[in-house]
Amino acid sequence: MTTMTDDLASLYPGFAAQHVPVGGGVQLHALTGGEGPPLLLVHGHPQTLAIWHKVAPRLARHFSLVLVDLRGYGDSAKPAPGEGGEAYAKRLMAADLLAVMRHLGHARFAVLAHDRGARVAHRLAADHPGAVRRLALLDVAPTLAMYEQAGDAFARAYWHWFFLIQPAPLPERLIEADPAAYVRDVMGRRSAGLAPFHARALAEYQRCIALPGAAAGICGDYRASAGIDLAHDRADRDAGRLLPMPLLALWGEQGVVHRCFDPLAEWSRVARDVRGHPLPCGHYIAEEAPDALLDAALPFLLQGDD
Repeated sequence: MTTMTDDLASLYPGFAAQHVPVGGGVQLHALTGGEGPPLLLVHGHPQTLAIWHKVAPRLARHFSLVLVDLRGYGDSAKPAPGEGGEAYAKRLMAADLLAVMRHLGHARFAVLAHDRGARVAHRLAADHPGAVRRLALLDVAPTLAMYEQAGDAFARAYWHWFFLIQPAPLPERLIEADPAAYVRDVMGRRSAGLAPFHARALAEYQRCIALPGAAAGICGDYRASAGIDLAHDRADRDAGRLLPMPLLALWGEQGVVHRCFDPLAEWSRVARDVRGHPLPCGHYIAEEAPDALLDAALPFLLQGDD
């Protein structure tokens, strides 16, 4: 087992931490807790598995929870990304998640994922549909749709999408110059500012982005999304492949995704069974509106297989 930091342990009392080998010398940091059918929780950028601390206690009453730091993030491994971020292709990151769940004895499971984690979860469901029972995605439209429909308003609001894909080492060097400020700026400029974030959670985000390799991993994640991931998504579209499992899309009505896209329509183009609606918050749903999230997601996640 792995020792948690004091901040993380205070956010997740009763949870156990470990590093799970997923192949290629990569290990992912994971927390486990609760009882019931398995539910995988996956965070976004520039955060870590600490994002779920407000909803984990209630979820743990119903599910065996597995919280994971994506490769490149948190306390997970940070492999060198390669020129185009190939080591952070969502296909590889999805395989990481599948390996964690199989290591823990979960062959089939539900997924609740936010932001970058939702993009990995989309690829997980596409590549391994037999493993994903239900899929709940927070504040995203499909990556391909967002790039193909990107306009001025989106580019100004999601400036980091275009900053992080610049050739190395420019964005890495700027992040590493003041990683804590990068977290504050990216998160604090959203609709709710920094008010929703517990001090210990914010401390975890800032600690982890300052770890060696974190800036390179984050940039690799975004470079892959603007390159190899789009090729994989286009191949799915060209082949007419649709996600077969039920999909719940939830997004913040004060956020950029709500202003610039139609998430329900876009997810309906890549999945057969889609439902969802906006929630009264901005981007960081699990921390801004945990009760609204649970009220919307729990009935969906608790349903049996259709």
